Amino acid sequence: MENLIALLVAAPLLGAAVLLCGGRRLDRAGHWIGTLLAAASFVVGVVLFGAMLGYDVEARTMRQHLFSWVPVGDFRADVAFQLDQLSMTFVLLITGVGTLIHIYSIGYMEHDERRRRFFGYLNLFLAAMLLLVVADNYLLLYVGWEGVGLASFLLIGFWQHKPSAATAAKKAFIVNRVGDMGLSIAIMLMFTTFGTFAFGPVLEASANGDAGEGKLTAIGLMLLLAACGKSAQVPLQSWLGDAMEGPTPVSALIHAATMVTAGVYLITRSGAIFNAAPDAQLAVVTVGAVTLLFGAIVGCAKDDIKKALAGSTMSQIGYMILAAGLGPIGYVFAIMHLVTHGFFKAGLFLGAARSCTA
Repeated sequence: MENLIALLVAAPLLGAAVLLCGGRRLDRAGHWIGTLLAAASFVVGVVLFGAMLGYDVEARTMRQHLFSWVPVGDFRADVAFQLDQLSMTFVLLITGVGTLIHIYSIGYMEHDERRRRFFGYLNLFLAAMLLLVVADNYLLLYVGWEGVGLASFLLIGFWQHKPSAATAAKKAFIVNRVGDMGLSIAIMLMFTTFGTFAFGPVLEASANGDAGEGKLTAIGLMLLLAACGKSAQVPLQSWLGDAMEGPTPVSALIHAATMVTAGVYLITRSGAIFNAAPDAQLAVVTVGAVTLLFGAIVGCAKDDIKKALAGSTMSQIGYMILAAGLGPIGYVFAIMHLVTHGFFKAGLFLGAARSCTA
């Protein structure tokens, strides 16, 4: 059953490759290809979820090793996948809500001449986000992290004939590069401290106190910086409102079930690091508390419904970040709210849709 994990990423990745490289001959069927492959990934996720329920609670982890990516001496960075209860929650949310947004987009983008390309970008986004949450090491997670950034740039600026959309895409891309620097520095610090990027050894060593609190605090703060970029938390929140220039399905996908939740996933996945670094944990709580208030105020001040919802998203993610900073019990509430938010905020965005010809 573990061999199916790769299909989660492969299905939408195949859709992106076919739709973006297949040319105009696929214009009439491209939206169906993209939607079916997104749905296929969801079906695989459901099958894996059913299999996981048959395992003992303590053993609900599946792993699939594909190949050694960077073998250098005794060091290896693998392309390998890990599916546990945390990543399974994200897989079902991403593929389930993502498939519904694909279906909605069939009608919404009906009159757009580049609908095939739009669905190719949607598939690319799903593939990158799924890679991010099923990777079994921080280096592979970083690949998915950057893939999400690329796909968001392409989707937010999809109507690049509008100067405002082109500017919004560039702003989102540049602001997120600041957060991405934090993740890259954190990964470098992990390697110099632990000699590996894999989740298991890094988190186990952090929990056992094998690294000094100062180093873990530095790693935690860099991970928080990365989360602030992807999840639009203070001080890297400025791109979120402008991202509403993209087609409404993009707003629903990026700001409900995928991109903005990546920061919450990163902090929750790295819980052992933050638990061993109280100062970094305090910083997480502070950022979440400030953002949830700031986002709510911004949302109340907007007279554009999509931008009001963007402010609400910022605020709701702030609640999740705040909960994640409270330690093990907080992780449960953060993920619970993340799942509910993925559904209700996607519905709100789709209900606020504008004409694709606007």
